Amino acid sequence: MFSTAIRRVTPSLRQQLRPRIATAAAAHTQAAASAAGAATVASAPSKLDEGEQAIYDKLSERFQPSELLVQDVSGGCGTFYAITIASKAFKGIPVVKQHRLVNEVLKKEIEGIHGLQVKTVPL
Repeated sequence: MFSTAIRRVTPSLRQQLRPRIATAAAAHTQAAASAAGAATVASAPSKLDEGEQAIYDKLSERFQPSELLVQDVSGGCGTFYAITIASKAFKGIPVVKQHRLVNEVLKKEIEGIHGLQVKTVPL
């Protein structure tokens, strides 16, 4: 009975997530290209809300990333952010320390939010 309910929900859920999956796939492809040696610097997206822009600016200034994606995934209320950042600053540093570097830069912002998802990519 439980698996039947899941099968009924899955197609509609898949349809709802399709735009996000496509966006994530495009970001992943771009990050892979950057990691493969493209020496590009991330350009600021045009549609960031105030919280996303503050995070974007701080991370850009500190890490000069080739890829930076900051997304408010809390439905626009600014309580949970997902960040993907690719930078030479992470090269040779363990993942835990990479995340600590990001958290240190965003210390003030983290105080006012409930959650933060960080994905770092060393170049």
